Amino acid sequence: MKLETLFLKAVVIFLAIPVLALCIFVVPEMGKFAAEMVPWLPFVNVLVCIIFYTSAIAFYIALYQAFNLLRYIDKNIAFSELSVMALKTIKYCAVIISILHVLGLPIFYWVAELDDAPGVIIIGCVVPFASVVIAVFAAVPLQSLIRFDDIKSETDLTI
Repeated sequence: MKLETLFLKAVVIFLAIPVLALCIFVVPEMGKFAAEMVPWLPFVNVLVCIIFYTSAIAFYIALYQAFNLLRYIDKNIAFSELSVMALKTIKYCAVIISILHVLGLPIFYWVAELDDAPGVIIIGCVVPFASVVIAVFAAVPLQSLIRFDDIKSETDLTI
């Protein structure tokens, strides 16, 4: 099991690198592009940066919790209250990311309308959809862990 969790820890670390690169290089350019495309909204540059940087912070919090969850698996405490808290945090972070990107969809719409590129709207819908899927995938084992913890507590009280 150690080899599998080591591989997954490496994947979690490598997932952080492209998001950091996007935050450094792409997000400021997206803000400038949105400001050029939607000049009647003077704060759109700041709004784009706030949306993407806040969602990046939530993404990194979720990655940290996923890393912690893998550590709990290594320590054989995967079915503990710590795992429940990590899964709850991952779920909440995914919901926050989804909400932020849904709030940013009008900007994608305006840019797509002005640039005559309807594919931009589809690209804008990918992140919220993926975040909702991650939230659901975090909620399913979360319910199982909560039930397991309840059963374990009852068993401990019985003995």
